[in-house]
Amino acid sequence: MKNSFLPIIYPNSLIIILGTMPGEKSLELQQYYGNRGNQFWKLLYTLFDKPFSYNYEERIELLRLHKIALWDVLQYCEREGSLDSNIKNEKPNDFDAFHTNYPAIKYVLFSSKKAAAYYDKYVGRKLNIHYDVLPSPSGANATMTFLDKLTIWNQKIMPLITK
Repeated sequence: MKNSFLPIIYPNSLIIILGTMPGEKSLELQQYYGNRGNQFWKLLYTLFDKPFSYNYEERIELLRLHKIALWDVLQYCEREGSLDSNIKNEKPNDFDAFHTNYPAIKYVLFSSKKAAAYYDKYVGRKLNIHYDVLPSPSGANATMTFLDKLTIWNQKIMPLITK
């Protein structure tokens, strides 16, 4: 059984980016998006025009500065490897309690179509929250270039940051 991490969130967080479940390398490192082949952190650093850092505390600080929270849709699951397509016997995180405890979250962005599908299956969308799906930053998502992903991340995230 694989377990997700606690959310990274601050009282002023307005946006949450939801993945499905941490991959093998992330679980090993105990870090969100810990696999160096995953472009998540590179996308955010480029988006905010900051020098890239491998330091996890600096990465978390980047999130805090831009009012972004991180979590995963699933609390636990069985899965061989890191592919979402291998997930079975999954259980979602408690989003009713989450939304009650963090009412400032007004934007939910999914880091993959699969994360959105699990959220819709187990949680359902609320009327007062804006939802959107980002192109997956996973190295396994080779259908888009980094620049194509960056363009879409920019179009979907930056208007929320500057509101």
